[in-house]
Amino acid sequence: MGRHQHARTIVVTGASAGIGRAAARAFADRGDRVALLARGTVGLDAAARDVADRGGTPLAVEVDVADAAAVEAAADRVEDALGPIDVWVNVAFTSVFAPFGEIAADEFERVTRVAYLGYVHGTMAALRRMRPRGAGAVVQVGSALAYRGVPLQSAYCGAKHAIQGFTESLRCELLHERSGVHVTMVQMPAVNTPQFSWVLSRLPRHAQPVPPIYQPEVAADAVLHAADHPERREYWVGASTVGTLVANALAPGLLDRYLARTGYDAQQASAPRRPDRPVNLWEPADGPAGHDYGAHGVFDDRSRTRAPQVWASRHHAALGALAGAVAGLGVGVAAWRRAAAG
Repeated sequence: MGRHQHARTIVVTGASAGIGRAAARAFADRGDRVALLARGTVGLDAAARDVADRGGTPLAVEVDVADAAAVEAAADRVEDALGPIDVWVNVAFTSVFAPFGEIAADEFERVTRVAYLGYVHGTMAALRRMRPRGAGAVVQVGSALAYRGVPLQSAYCGAKHAIQGFTESLRCELLHERSGVHVTMVQMPAVNTPQFSWVLSRLPRHAQPVPPIYQPEVAADAVLHAADHPERREYWVGASTVGTLVANALAPGLLDRYLARTGYDAQQASAPRRPDRPVNLWEPADGPAGHDYGAHGVFDDRSRTRAPQVWASRHHAALGALAGAVAGLGVGVAAWRRAAAG
């Protein structure tokens, strides 16, 4: 996508790594002012350099999105430094990979506070500023797991389901108000991000995204499109997301049994889990003693750089018209054949 005629002020949470990092770079490519919200100074500083190098204006703000007051203060700082917020993108999360019975209550609560309430806090801060102006967009980065839970990720799946319900309620309220503020959700497939190298895991082998795996730039491109077209209620990214959601709608019980059989092995790579690996549940993995993880995880050689299905998600109206035309043609041909036979 090319540059906008006018630069916008964008907030990206979880901007130091993964999808957030890739999205920040993509907004910077268009000359936007990008506020980078995350824990950990190493990744934040590197993300700010990325934005500046690509032609954007960066503002790095170290914040834990689980802290509502800190998120509100961060929003004030953004508007003081960069101007009114046009787009707020919620990405930040943390997780635990383990069977539910092996997750402690405080760990489950921490995931919920970051991965769910972090979105609520960000959305609250954004709407306090956007609603009076009657303009703005909130983009919630979701997952196919917002619709379909999988084993070993009960805390994360619960958070994503919660975001889905919360966003639907909010969308209805904004429509009732005839507000010019829009909220949309982008449901992602498995993405090659650093989270699999720093997530708290009790699995015997290294955690991995369930193939097919996509690069973070595919996700970032979808985030940008959603920010430009937030009137759509949601976007599905990747054929695997579509397949999962359709299968769950048609045969959820069958999918339960399939995931019970395959879900444990599919979420683990062949290499054993390193006991000395970093964990970012309570503290950032890229703290003072850490390093910059960037946007990509360790699965580059297995990840896709394109998702042709994204075009279909963006052009559903055109596809619907085409399908209608094809159906109409079929009806016309059938009628012609009946007439010819008569």
